[in-house]
Amino acid sequence: MAKFSFECKDIGVQCNAKVDAEDKRQLMQKISEHAKSAHNMQNIDKETMKKIEKAIKKA
Repeated sequence: MAKFSFECKDIGVQCNAKVDAEDKRQLMQKISEHAKSAHNMQNIDKETMKKIEKAIKKA
């Protein structure tokens, strides 16, 4: 079972994606890949990163 999860909708993005991972580093990598492919974000800005950090859930 994944220890960390993130959902785009938790930061106000209309997207049903949910990302799970065993550790936070792996989760951030998956979030970054999703942001690039689904949201055309080449880089995640500081404000969005703060929102992501707050929205990460621990299992």
